[in-house]
Amino acid sequence: MSQRTVRHFLQIPDFTRQELLDTLDLAARMKSGAYTDRPLAGKTLAMIFLKSSTRTRVSFEVGTRQLGGHALFLSSRDIQLGRGEPIRDTARVLSRYVDAIMIRTYDQQDLVELATWGTVPVINGLTDLLHPCQIMADLLTIQENFGADLSGVKVAWVGDGNNMANSWLNAAYRLGFELRLAYPAGYEPDAEILERARGAANIITTHDPAEAVAGADVVNTDVWASMGQEDESAKRAADFQGYCITEEVMETASARSIFLHCLPAHRGEEVTEGVLEGPRSRIFDEAENRLHVQKAIMATLMGGA
Repeated sequence: MSQRTVRHFLQIPDFTRQELLDTLDLAARMKSGAYTDRPLAGKTLAMIFLKSSTRTRVSFEVGTRQLGGHALFLSSRDIQLGRGEPIRDTARVLSRYVDAIMIRTYDQQDLVELATWGTVPVINGLTDLLHPCQIMADLLTIQENFGADLSGVKVAWVGDGNNMANSWLNAAYRLGFELRLAYPAGYEPDAEILERARGAANIITTHDPAEAVAGADVVNTDVWASMGQEDESAKRAADFQGYCITEEVMETASARSIFLHCLPAHRGEEVTEGVLEGPRSRIFDEAENRLHVQKAIMATLMGGA
């Protein structure tokens, strides 16, 4: 594969609006069993994990197998990246062996460098800046509840302006739905990503969770201290007081509202047990949909679907 023809999925805007909708449609057909092709037959995905994972590892590994391919799990303990090999060298070597690379890491620049020096598609499994595959799964979950047209859906994000918030902004930028972000002062999303989204969608930012949730169709949150932020847990717990999604908070959302969480969840911290296990929760549909959207992304980038 020549450098000129390589497509990556580093962030949601790497795909056009129509490509995103086509990918979601393909994921839905895969989930329903309407799509039975095996476009990854004879192909291999290298999966680099500098952060541990449950959903990302299992969904990519199982998805690759279901599409006829093979996935290689490569942790930092197993490969030379963990001993200081430059990413540009790893990228060029792996590109000679495999057909695509997925990486789950801390620094966004690691991902960019991997894509810059590699000659095969690179997929963002997560960085501290962005989590695009998770948002694609969330969008599929929203479509399952409200229909394929996302333009009229109102999404509320309550919590840290983290990689999830940034990726919600990227999704709103491409797809045009209303997005409300509620976060404490000092926990703002990426300023450049925010401003880009403001030019294409109705983006509301507030420090009041009640303002974000009122009348929303989708209420979404995440843990207050993500992986790598454990030493900030006590400070964050104090700063995020009032940001817990409770049953009372959900009652202020729209009558058709659903609750999403990328998991793992800290019950009683950012969300109550009653909301997680309640009738509005779609967290396990959402988790399952990681498998289907990632299969669709791989089929598109690796298999020409």
